[in-house]
Amino acid sequence: MILSIESSCDDSAIAITEIATNKLLFHKKISQELEHSMYGGVVPELAARLHAEALPKILEECKPYFKDLKAVAVTVTPGLAVTLIEGVTMAKAIAVALHIPLIGVNHLVGHIYSLFIEKPTQFPLSVLLVSGGHTQVMEVKSLIEIETVAKSMDDSFGESFDKVAKMMGLGYPGGPFIEALAKNGDAKKYPLSIPLQGKQSSLLAFSYSGLKNGVRLAIEKADKEEYKNIAASFEHVATMHIVEKLKKYFQNTPPKVFAIVGGASANMYLRARIEELLKPYGATLLLSELKYCSDNAAMIGRVALEMYERGMFSSLHELEVSPKSSL
Repeated sequence: MILSIESSCDDSAIAITEIATNKLLFHKKISQELEHSMYGGVVPELAARLHAEALPKILEECKPYFKDLKAVAVTVTPGLAVTLIEGVTMAKAIAVALHIPLIGVNHLVGHIYSLFIEKPTQFPLSVLLVSGGHTQVMEVKSLIEIETVAKSMDDSFGESFDKVAKMMGLGYPGGPFIEALAKNGDAKKYPLSIPLQGKQSSLLAFSYSGLKNGVRLAIEKADKEEYKNIAASFEHVATMHIVEKLKKYFQNTPPKVFAIVGGASANMYLRARIEELLKPYGATLLLSELKYCSDNAAMIGRVALEMYERGMFSSLHELEVSPKSSL
């Protein structure tokens, strides 16, 4: 079995995955959303302290599996340095105590492999990763053949939802709040501009800073009764920005198998619009189970299975955190 640890941001999670069967034997996550909600976002130092409390509690429940562990995997990049260190420190201690090898996992690859928890891999595929820290399109041929073809120039899709929710005083994380509010709103009430239009329309990239500012101006002039319409208009334009850029990309690279991953992939409006976009191509849409969209250790363990088979181990000295690494 492989024990995997995730602590890249504000979720403390540990999983146990069986090597021979790909079966998830144990998975537990302790969220810090309540503690960070009063601040409207994640406070790194607070997150690190909470990881230091939560991870040992979860690990205690894993002791019955210790005798069967063949490796310990941990998220090493990208993420918050102070929270990544909590997971890596624990992983190193386990590796030394049980005399098993270490596997350092890229969190973004973990999101791709969230599609394949307790399932076989299905490559090649095109992937849209939308989360609080990233918005990017990737072509994935295998574990070691991943090419990023488009990414955000500033704010991410998920981050923009968090910031709009904070402007409205709705709490953190903002995605579920905005999505729920938007369901009762008029998406055409506020003519917000789709980002990167005009001279920038040919640019294969994403940007949410301008849209966020447009929403801010709308909020300043509106009463709270209008928030549902602003939320609906924002969600629509934020999603259509992605749809338009994907349309452009598909002109030269028609999709065959397309996936949406990351915490913000749980947004049902986004899922529906992408599904409509794919219909003319007859493309297959892959989605993670909702419980595996946000950060979790099961996806880290799924990547680790393949890294274990390939002998992709790190020594105690080699395994270091890299907060800003990407694909």
